[in-house]
Amino acid sequence: MVKVIEKARELGELIQSSDEMKRVKQAEIAQEADDAAQALLKEFNMQRMNLARNMQKGDISREDAVKRNNEAFDELLKNSDTVKEYVDAKSKFDGLVNQVNQILYFYITGQDPNCTHDCSTCGGCH
Repeated sequence: MVKVIEKARELGELIQSSDEMKRVKQAEIAQEADDAAQALLKEFNMQRMNLARNMQKGDISREDAVKRNNEAFDELLKNSDTVKEYVDAKSKFDGLVNQVNQILYFYITGQDPNCTHDCSTCGGCH
């Protein structure tokens, strides 16, 4: 068990020092220092709260709230390169972590978490 914990720590250190993690940290610092980005994020979060409140009151449907939220998010990204860079960096980092989790899942369970059991979707098992 000690060896497993050791390897988990080693993996954590590798992830922490990865280019993806460095990019996320740099993007986060830039976003926090960008007053215009902070104002846009604040406005976006207020819109989200208002949409949630209006949905709870029954003024708008869930589908409409999701649509409006997505439109507001797209507008946020269009208006702030800083936020867009953070979102992109975070997405790439999350992709790395998900890939690591899928590999661990495969070796622990012997099952590919992406397997649909329809070999036509991937070309067969490994």
